[in-house]
Amino acid sequence: MSGAKCYVAVDLGATSGRVILGSILDGKLTLEETGRFQTGATKRGDSIRWDFERIFTAIKAGIAQAAKITKHEISSISVDSWGVDFGLIGKDGKLIEEPYHYRDERNAGMMEKALEQYGEKNLYQETGIQFMPFNTLYQLMAIKERTPELLAKTDKIIFMADLVAYYLCGEVFAEYSMASTSQIMNMTEKKWSQKLFDAFDLPMDIMPDIVKSGSVVGKLTDQMSQELGCGNISVWLVLLMIQAQLLPRFLLKAIVGRISQVELGLSLALSLMMR
Repeated sequence: MSGAKCYVAVDLGATSGRVILGSILDGKLTLEETGRFQTGATKRGDSIRWDFERIFTAIKAGIAQAAKITKHEISSISVDSWGVDFGLIGKDGKLIEEPYHYRDERNAGMMEKALEQYGEKNLYQETGIQFMPFNTLYQLMAIKERTPELLAKTDKIIFMADLVAYYLCGEVFAEYSMASTSQIMNMTEKKWSQKLFDAFDLPMDIMPDIVKSGSVVGKLTDQMSQELGCGNISVWLVLLMIQAQLLPRFLLKAIVGRISQVELGLSLALSLMMR
């Protein structure tokens, strides 16, 4: 495949994940699975967590396999996942604890408290998102009420797909569609809502900058490149996985046809095709 362009997409779902190597030649997209693994909830005492170390180890194995089998340089890597959940990053740049699963019982009652305090209409007008008991706002309220010391130790919170990218390239950010699931982003201004952070007495300085989908946020660190057996590959941002599913196949084909010429986020196309 002389002249082929190769890309890696990491697709994380609530029960399983996979790594896909995609190649584009003459406008044709070819996909090859290089890793498949379980994500799923992990019991830790009376809590439900994401075993991020295990998940990230599987992701690295999939990327390394892609680098091993391709005959061409990999141009970029992208990651998609579900929304709302996040990891707490400490001052040392490492996870403070395993990320909580959105179904964990610590969130119980938080949505009701928020609606009583702020008002259902006011909260919806500010954020424009469906009321779900596991939205990020309610998870942060649960932390503040039950383990406030964790917030004091936190430098930044990073959503799950962005957390994988952070461990790959070292850059801290919040992809826009991921941030929109939090119920603490102002839907009109497209930035974190100062009103909500003030109303619920939450520290807004722990929130990362919001970055648009399709952006290049960094490159693999030297250490990660060496470990995976590939170069300093660019890391791209893609849509939240649920939003990606909404794009019809004919639009995807149009995207693929143009990407080969203008180098626009081919990793996005791969993530969409994996559905």
